[in-house]
Amino acid sequence: MRHGKSSWDLSVADLDRSLQERGISDAYAVAKEFNDLNIKIDACFSSPANRALHTGIITARVLRFPLNNFHLTKELYDFSGNSVIEFVKNLENALNTVLIFGHNHAFTEIVNLWGNQYIENVPTAGLVQLNFDIDNWRAIVKGRTKTVLFPKQLK
Repeated sequence: MRHGKSSWDLSVADLDRSLQERGISDAYAVAKEFNDLNIKIDACFSSPANRALHTGIITARVLRFPLNNFHLTKELYDFSGNSVIEFVKNLENALNTVLIFGHNHAFTEIVNLWGNQYIENVPTAGLVQLNFDIDNWRAIVKGRTKTVLFPKQLK
């Protein structure tokens, strides 16, 4: 899931940028829709950027996901996708379903690399679910795009 719409109003470091009100409401809307799918999440990982973390916490609360399985991961503060790809390929194989929160252009690049449906742009607070028929995260090559939830679809 890409972080919600962030604010450029304050002169703060990129890591510290917060969500706009729209970013908060969009994150809730997408999380509520995703919650209706009743998918068991084994772990959540977020970029340490405030906007991604806030989106992740909102989503975790809506999913009633235990925060002791919610982790900040500096590799997800990535805009190209290379660090995110390496992070995913190094996940513990005991994890079947993970939810990650991060940034574009990385997320759009990855859903197009690993999914089977072209997505021009993953918008803010956009969630794309990819499924893989693998037993080892290192084996990811191509999967299936299963769910696409974008805020505009939910209004």
